[in-house]
Amino acid sequence: MPSLFDPLSFSNGPAMKNRFMLAPLTNTQSHTDGRMSEDELNWIKMRAEGGFGLTMTCASHVQANGQGFPGQLGIYSDDHIEGLTRMADAIKVENSISIVQLHHAGNRSPQVLIGEQPVCPSDDEETGARALSITEVETLKEDFILAAQRAEKAGFDGIEIHGAHGYILCQFFSPEINRRTDEYGGSLENRSRILFDIIKGIRSRCRPDFIVGVRLSPERFGLRLAEIKQIAERLMSESEIDFLDMSLWDVFKEPEEEEFKGKSLLSCFAELDRGSVKMGVAGKITSGAAAAACLDQGLDFILIGRAAILHHDFPKQVEDNPDFMARSLPVSADYLRDQGLGENFLVYMSGWKGFIED
Repeated sequence: MPSLFDPLSFSNGPAMKNRFMLAPLTNTQSHTDGRMSEDELNWIKMRAEGGFGLTMTCASHVQANGQGFPGQLGIYSDDHIEGLTRMADAIKVENSISIVQLHHAGNRSPQVLIGEQPVCPSDDEETGARALSITEVETLKEDFILAAQRAEKAGFDGIEIHGAHGYILCQFFSPEINRRTDEYGGSLENRSRILFDIIKGIRSRCRPDFIVGVRLSPERFGLRLAEIKQIAERLMSESEIDFLDMSLWDVFKEPEEEEFKGKSLLSCFAELDRGSVKMGVAGKITSGAAAAACLDQGLDFILIGRAAILHHDFPKQVEDNPDFMARSLPVSADYLRDQGLGENFLVYMSGWKGFIED
């Protein structure tokens, strides 16, 4: 089995110096027009300095109406390239791979934030979102591809496509949310068509050594575990992507669906034939032992989220002490400031019950 500090090569682009990826973490620190702020740059720079083999941005929206959070980093306009270039440079100087996560919130875009009715594969009474026209679906695909080209122009090593957590691509996958009757609805092949079309477009229009990853989640938001396994299998068998990031909420939990009980959710994906595609997992990995256990189960890398908020140098801490554990909660706001969180990020984290001391 590989160790956490063995390098990891992809089919395209540079190799990771270790098996630690920074998970894409919402931090609400950018400007209202999506341009990068100094707080966001400082946050990401500290994680690259802290030893992550791959440093990923927060979810960055590819259309203005796809914004999911206040202060979200944008990649829908050429106006964003200057800040993104500074961010890519700051990551790469630390010998860390630089990745932008491409995102559109779909029906999870707050109308008060985007100033218009949110969009969705189908009309959605619960959120008030309207269905995308076929022309708008084609435009959405194009805007994901254009966003990848902006990331390339800014000097990033690659991108990750956000197909998880109930955002727009995930909404297409869901047979409950997606009730379309055209080529983007009905069968699983049709519901996942948009993802594979985006991948194909990025591969054809970005340089050959550009890294392409995908994030999937297998539960909640109307998803079916068996179908997400099928999407994962196709992604890996076609080998058009370099890595698959499975966001599991908790890497050691059992599946929620009764037919898959008795095994870990992680094992449902670790057992799949990956070919040349590398696979990692995210979800409550807060210690060196937990990270190592994921590799022991056959994964190629791990993504660190909450522990990376608490420790900008989590990989270095684990390298010095394999038994290192993230500090317990709650923590003080001043402690988090020392870890590179700006004031807007602190406000966001205050909504995580029990994270910051009262």
